[in-house]
Amino acid sequence: MALAEVGCEVSVVATRNNPVQKTRVIHRSFRYSVLRPLSSLLGAIATVKPDLIVPCDDRAVEHLHQLHRLPCSVEGVTPRLSELIETSLGTPVNFPILTSRHEFLRTAIECGLRVPPTRLINSFDDLCQQRSEWALPWVLKADGTWGGRGVRLAHTFEDATKYFDELSRPCSLKRAIKRFSINRDSFYLREWWARRSPTVIAQRFIEGRPANCAVFSWKGEVLASIAVEVVSAIGLTGPAIIVRVIDGAEMTQAAATIARRLRLSGFFGLDFVLDARGASHLLEINPRCTPPCHLSLCHGRDLVGALWAQLSGQRASTRRIQTKNQMIAYFPQARLTKSEFLESSFHDVPTGEPELERELLQPWPDRTLTLRLFTRLASEFVSE
Repeated sequence: MALAEVGCEVSVVATRNNPVQKTRVIHRSFRYSVLRPLSSLLGAIATVKPDLIVPCDDRAVEHLHQLHRLPCSVEGVTPRLSELIETSLGTPVNFPILTSRHEFLRTAIECGLRVPPTRLINSFDDLCQQRSEWALPWVLKADGTWGGRGVRLAHTFEDATKYFDELSRPCSLKRAIKRFSINRDSFYLREWWARRSPTVIAQRFIEGRPANCAVFSWKGEVLASIAVEVVSAIGLTGPAIIVRVIDGAEMTQAAATIARRLRLSGFFGLDFVLDARGASHLLEINPRCTPPCHLSLCHGRDLVGALWAQLSGQRASTRRIQTKNQMIAYFPQARLTKSEFLESSFHDVPTGEPELERELLQPWPDRTLTLRLFTRLASEFVSE
């Protein structure tokens, strides 16, 4: 919606029944096939001939990286395709860093950024060694996960052992069936078939307030950013519900350092925790759109406007400022909270898109008998 507002013609590649289909701004829509995801992307790119590709989840980022690695002998793969992916995402030599929590944080440390002590965990022996060096609690995280699903906070060594076993296991058939049946996400069947064991890292837990920074960069230069601290969230490690816009100078400086070091283009987000002194500790990167990316707050805080200016060659967009309120309540998550800040926040509702609003207020899993059956018969499916 934000891209269309500034004058872009937007086409999408999405799974069947994705909520994006409910918007009225889509020019063309293409099916994201679980059996042939790369062919889905190739076909859409060949048809639309876009100026830019904007991935909106980690899976799309991974598939774009795979596309870039395909040899030119593959039908549909051309030098123009490689150039387009590089224009959209940045320097390809750094792609592996973006999808590995451990490699990214190691790079951040090399850049002199403040990062919690982090260790790659390959075995139970690694946990035992860590136990002799680090005080608990620890945070365990698995690659290839998002939205807090692959994050566990371990207060005891027994917790850490249990969580490492959970996170390092390949996707189970039960989990794949649950995701397919309840969430209508058939890509988990593909993950189950691949039987890949996720890489797991452990971090020292930093007491403080979660925060993040959404960024639009171009060839390593940050053109716009929005820094926020989390006021309310879904659980301790889940997505934000209400955020407060802050200056976040240290976070935006870290984003500039990362963008320059990795020569990034497009949207990305950095997650931090702010300690009692207000110092920011970098936790991870999200190499795609994050919740604040579409907001237009003021000069320097309009990421989509910065994208439009870069593509059009104009100095700035004339996009309206959505709010001057520093408190932002994300939609539809805000309906899940009773925060004292809810009434005083700007509610980021998709105005003018009633079908999308209805779809997001009552997503598909909440409307199915299957979910209730899974909840009753196998509660562990839901927790995954």
